[in-house]
Amino acid sequence: MTIVEVLKLSADYLQKHGSDSSRLDAEVLLAHALKLRRLDLYLKFDHPMSESELGAYRALVARRAKGEPVAYLVGHKEFMGLDFEVTPDVLVPNPDTEVLVQRAVEIARESSGPVRVADVGTGSGCIAIAIAHYAKNTEIWASDISREALEVAGRNASRHRVSDRVHLERGDLMQPLAGDFDLVCANLPYVDVAAGSSLPAEVVAQPARALYAEGGGAALVARLLDEAPSHLKPGARVLAELDASVLSRAAESAVRNFSGHRVLRDVGGRERVLEAWSFIPTNSEPRP
Repeated sequence: MTIVEVLKLSADYLQKHGSDSSRLDAEVLLAHALKLRRLDLYLKFDHPMSESELGAYRALVARRAKGEPVAYLVGHKEFMGLDFEVTPDVLVPNPDTEVLVQRAVEIARESSGPVRVADVGTGSGCIAIAIAHYAKNTEIWASDISREALEVAGRNASRHRVSDRVHLERGDLMQPLAGDFDLVCANLPYVDVAAGSSLPAEVVAQPARALYAEGGGAALVARLLDEAPSHLKPGARVLAELDASVLSRAAESAVRNFSGHRVLRDVGGRERVLEAWSFIPTNSEPRP
């Protein structure tokens, strides 16, 4: 069978097994199996595949059909134009999170001096590393409770040559982070623990402690918003990713602890990031 024939059959198979991006999944997995770029698949579309090549590819497709994320199967994922190592110890970077990073970079670039950033619950390190890559005036302290996640983040920081500005600390929320910050970013668990059985298989396959939170999914986001002010400089910002289902609870914490807040939408138009700004000792407030 040729590459183009195999792609069609595998894309059809994955679609029948619930993939919403079956053609893309088939291409990424085949390129990985053949050690080619995706573009090369079409430059060699009539290339006949050997039995050993087919065997390796069928194994990947079978795992994908059972719900295993493509990023875990190939070991990496693109985020903000950068390639990140991904293992089952970390969440797969999500394009919806890019709105948070874009806003963080915008805030950092507005500053005329160095910017101290905290990335709480860093996982693969994609948020911290992308900010460091695109905003050279930042120095970032990234925390996570998972030792394995921090190992992945460390390798990603080295790959993108920002290890000198991305410092990794193990601990709960901001507890291990010393000093005051100009900006705090967080993509914490915000899925209701009761929703697990209704989630797609590729979501459930990701680490549970990076997905689920008590309090209908709002507990960790709300706790961060309660605890963050004591770690912030006057006028500093917090950017917290969330789901619309936990927005009201998060907004209550923001009203209680911050001078003001607003909600940013992702590329799909969904409420995705709560931006809050701390009190400053003057009558003027930072502009949203």
